[in-house]
Amino acid sequence: MDIMTKTSETEKNTPKDKDLEKNSLGTRMARYSRVSTTMAGLAARMVGKKYLGIDIKRDDHALQLTQALGNLKGPLMKVGQILSTIPEALPKEYADTFQQLQSNAPPMGWNFVRRRMKAELGPDWQSKFKQFDQDAAAAASLGQVHKAETHDGQKVACKLQYPDMQSAIETDLKQLKVVFSLYERYDDSIKTAEIHAELSERLKEELDYKREAAQEKLYAHILRDEPNVHVPEIIDQLSTDRLLTSTWLDGEKILNFKEAPQETRNQIAMNMFRAWYVPLYYYGIIHGDPHLGNYSVRPDLSINLMDFGCVRIFPAKFIGGVIDLYHSLLEDDLDRSAFAYETWGFENLTKEQVETLNIWARFLYGPIMEDKVRPIGEVNNGVYGRETAEKVHKQLREIGGVKVPREFVFMDRAALGLGSVFLHLKAEINWYQVFNEMIDGFDVDTLAKRQAGTLQKFSLLT
Repeated sequence: MDIMTKTSETEKNTPKDKDLEKNSLGTRMARYSRVSTTMAGLAARMVGKKYLGIDIKRDDHALQLTQALGNLKGPLMKVGQILSTIPEALPKEYADTFQQLQSNAPPMGWNFVRRRMKAELGPDWQSKFKQFDQDAAAAASLGQVHKAETHDGQKVACKLQYPDMQSAIETDLKQLKVVFSLYERYDDSIKTAEIHAELSERLKEELDYKREAAQEKLYAHILRDEPNVHVPEIIDQLSTDRLLTSTWLDGEKILNFKEAPQETRNQIAMNMFRAWYVPLYYYGIIHGDPHLGNYSVRPDLSINLMDFGCVRIFPAKFIGGVIDLYHSLLEDDLDRSAFAYETWGFENLTKEQVETLNIWARFLYGPIMEDKVRPIGEVNNGVYGRETAEKVHKQLREIGGVKVPREFVFMDRAALGLGSVFLHLKAEINWYQVFNEMIDGFDVDTLAKRQAGTLQKFSLLT
């Protein structure tokens, strides 16, 4: 459809787009009321179950909560999807339904799209495109993507941020803090303050499209020598604070390959492994959102990696701690494990806490501790890692709980998210050899220097 034929009086009479963005008291209060009502229901059920013995119909309530968050859009919807990937962060019923949040987000309508594009690129925005699809190609918690074509024939993806997301961030994070506080009263095995702080910072970064553009360029740079990983190119002249335009990358959904030959599935898994872990071990940077919609597979089985709003930059010593923990598990060295956890930011750990955390660590590191071809693991109770997480959770409750450091949140999520992908593919690889080849010659000081120089080049030093 040629959008040049679609200009109407409706667009001429639409309100200024700045009205969509006003961080007004009315806007905040309206959202606060809706979010508060949703969360109050959750709190009442949690308290009722703990103190009054009232049974919660968790399947029904999880569905109601999911529908409420999906209608709200914004950060809480994103948080629900994130928490659903971390075993034992939510009860099974909530995790199962929350997994649908991001992929099923309803898009905003064409009136919003026209107002946003006019505000970002000017009244003549349509003249900058040969074609612009009215229907969203994808919709998520904080924005939606439209496919378009420039006059030189370049297919592009235009990512539009939803209106009033700054207010949504402020409102939802306040409510999330309340929910976490209630959760700790119900179950104090996990201290949530740092989890909230980490989620807050990452969500606020996701609203900064200029930062995301820099992060996308960063990834294109650090994966430039990886022939089996492709990163979209940012179109600067068609990008603004709330519009991010990049080249469109065609590819198939990864789940389409679940029944492909073993060799095909293994190759896709290897390409995914390098897409995530070359940046981590060579630059201390990880893509924090291994959601199925953020990558696709090309005909040659190479990977398209997309959506760089959630990128986590770790101190070099943190990556050193990841490798120290690996060696401590191989050598059964509890002192070295404790040192690794302290490097990550865990504080004042007892021997019992270290031993309990090592149960989870052995699960995560299990595939790279055996020098043989093997699958990544298996799914128990519907979520990858849930059985092990439940065991760890139970023991942490018994010994007083732990305060989870901020860096752990997205590191854990990325590992579990990728593990789930490998499980879908039923990939069988010698993960031990792949990992040890990647960390061969690792040096914290070398990583720190390489990271600093690269981040400075893309103006991402903090």
